[in-house]
Amino acid sequence: MSRGGTLAKRGKTIQVFLIDGEPKGRIKCTLANWTGVAYKIPRTRVEQSKDIKLLSQTGVYFLFGKAEESDEDIVYIGQAGARKNNEGVLNRIAEHKRASEKDYWTEAVIFTTANNSFGPTEISYLENRFYSLACKNNRLQVKNNMEPTPGNVTEEKESELEEFIDYAKIIIGTLGYNLFEPLLPSSRTVEEPEKTPDELLLFLKRKSRKSNQLIEAQCKQTAEGFVVLRGSQVEVIDSIAIPASIKMMRQKADINENGILQEEVLFKSPSYAASFILGMNTNGKTDWKTVEGKTLSSLDKEI
Repeated sequence: MSRGGTLAKRGKTIQVFLIDGEPKGRIKCTLANWTGVAYKIPRTRVEQSKDIKLLSQTGVYFLFGKAEESDEDIVYIGQAGARKNNEGVLNRIAEHKRASEKDYWTEAVIFTTANNSFGPTEISYLENRFYSLACKNNRLQVKNNMEPTPGNVTEEKESELEEFIDYAKIIIGTLGYNLFEPLLPSSRTVEEPEKTPDELLLFLKRKSRKSNQLIEAQCKQTAEGFVVLRGSQVEVIDSIAIPASIKMMRQKADINENGILQEEVLFKSPSYAASFILGMNTNGKTDWKTVEGKTLSSLDKEI
């Protein structure tokens, strides 16, 4: 399997074991015909997990939490090798728990193997690839200060590790983290507005009184919300009565000097998506329309 390949879309059997007998406690995950083992451990139960033998091995881990100032989802990605004192990846998690600069995380997800097959080269490769994939998807704020060094692996080992990554992505998603899930099944621009059967393509077109520009944007309604598409025109001038959260998102978004959005941006409501485009409070239910000219409000009435 080459780098960037994906597993065939067919049914998968995932075994989920609630170690503490409750869904918010510790969880162990395995997949049929996969040597990998994943553990989800709340920060409050790290000490209780010292008796889990596999966590004394080499592994790769993710620390998930939220930024207090913005409530933004964040992640730190790391790796740890086994030590002579029989301490491995869990011990590294415990060190992070004691460190004041990493007090933001509330849950850790750890990947290791049932046959203890990871060496220093393998975990370096995995750490680097997970970091790169997380940055590329840009779904969570990645807290690593620098890019991890990739391990120098053979072509055969790379193929094996890429398959491990594909399975790990399934586990991460199953555990409720969208770290590796793209906003759209296949990234499209305004020039390529293809859609899948479970998506609704919407358009916004309005002459701005602030800049006197014709603002044209597109978005897709997905299972997660409303994704404003890369290539959409954005009104660069804010109105006085603009929601603070939308103003912050406009400041952080990748918008070029001509007001063209350079990335996809997800919103939970159509009004927030339209407000982001127009730089003002507005009703997305009437702003966004289908190619036939129907508003979201009229579509809701047809249901």
